[in-house]
Amino acid sequence: MIYKNDQASIKGFLEDTSNIKSGHTPGVFFPETVDELSELLKRAVQEHRRFTIAGNGTGTTGGRIPMGDYVISMQKLDRISEPVQISSKTASLTVQSGALLDNVQKKAEQCGWFYPPDPTEKLCFIGSTIANNSSGARSFKYGPTRKHISRILVVLPQGDILDLSRGRYLADKSGMFRLTLPLAGNIVFQRPQYCMPETSKHNAGYFSEEGMDLVDLFIGSEGTLGIIAEADLMLIPLSEAVISCLVYFRNLDDLFKFNNLLKDKPYPLSPRAIEFFDKNSLVFLADKYPEIPSDSQGAIFIELETSLATEEGDLDKLFEQMESCNAMIDESWMALDREEQTRLREFRHTLPLLVNEWLSKQQESKISTDMAVPDKAFRELFDFYRNSCEQHGFVYIIFGHIGNAHVHLNILPRNREEFVRAKGLYREFINKTFALGGTLSAEHGIGKLKTEYLVDMYHESGIREMVRIKKCLDPFLVLNIGNLVPVAYLENETH
Repeated sequence: MIYKNDQASIKGFLEDTSNIKSGHTPGVFFPETVDELSELLKRAVQEHRRFTIAGNGTGTTGGRIPMGDYVISMQKLDRISEPVQISSKTASLTVQSGALLDNVQKKAEQCGWFYPPDPTEKLCFIGSTIANNSSGARSFKYGPTRKHISRILVVLPQGDILDLSRGRYLADKSGMFRLTLPLAGNIVFQRPQYCMPETSKHNAGYFSEEGMDLVDLFIGSEGTLGIIAEADLMLIPLSEAVISCLVYFRNLDDLFKFNNLLKDKPYPLSPRAIEFFDKNSLVFLADKYPEIPSDSQGAIFIELETSLATEEGDLDKLFEQMESCNAMIDESWMALDREEQTRLREFRHTLPLLVNEWLSKQQESKISTDMAVPDKAFRELFDFYRNSCEQHGFVYIIFGHIGNAHVHLNILPRNREEFVRAKGLYREFINKTFALGGTLSAEHGIGKLKTEYLVDMYHESGIREMVRIKKCLDPFLVLNIGNLVPVAYLENETH
């Protein structure tokens, strides 16, 4: 096993995209096998070590930044196997947690298969996407990562290696799990007793539902209950053809009508992605894409899977829906071949780059939201975002996963006074989201940045539920302390 404690090697592990500057660590371990990872944890208590688990630094909430603990980097555990066909419509791909998402997706596609989860950042580790139940644009049709994992290999905080296939451990009628482990012994605990929000995306706190699979407790637990070292991903056949388009609107009411039509069941069409750009986002993008119509108030991006036999009919249905909602058909961007679709994907991913470029000329960080609400409440939250920002005179953009009632609001402060006001407004956005039955985080997770807001969402009783489970699986508080579960509750609670 490799261990590094020189400042040049450590520096990169003290940052991600959260802008947290206070990270520090004595050193970084690089296990090269699952057994080495297990040995590290077996010795943790006697060697007085706690560990922060590091992905590839693409997270937004500070989860991988250590606050004095040692770091375990997963980058050496990066093996990707060959897909194994299970049926005509499914295959399985075994991957280690340090494999890059981009490499995993390319491997599947080279073999004629498709891994649906599609987080925007392709250089993240696949294990991190499982630990964070990551989602992305294609979650509208396919759901988050959780729905595409059939097995995980977890190294528990005391060093036990737990091989979990779906169906092996299910919560009983009382919600209880029972494990007998070589090192930790008998562990008995109850699933969380709180209710989950009725949103189509949710990534805040431990998962819970009646009869749940133990696999789903670890997925989305942000590395606080165990280290996911390996996983079996479920693949589906690669689509024969895809229609991509960017549809502009002069009126937001027309845009929302179009969004609702796309989501109507039974679907006349079945998009895998429905994404949104507000007027301000388009203004940012217009410097690089001057063809954006200046009178557009917003745009919807769609990806639609089709076949050579049905493509023409699907295009006709799409144009009918665009026409019925007064879309700017002549100005809209249709991408039917791979080259044009690559250009359109670049358009989608350019916005964050342009925002970061703008911010680099300012003194303050952006304030960004990751909340989602039930579909019926989305327009109310959207209008609250927009009207609040307009009243304060902020520079802001709203974009993202409108198909899942989940958009990102970025407030871009021009000075310290605006930053302070924006932070206060963020609290109002959270309160509004909770009042509408929504979630604090739809995809980015809690990490270290949002633990105080998690208390607002679940209240003290819900946080104590998480602490109870954390201390059953990690009684000596070895893993990812400071992530997800507020530290004060870990110190004050007994299990």
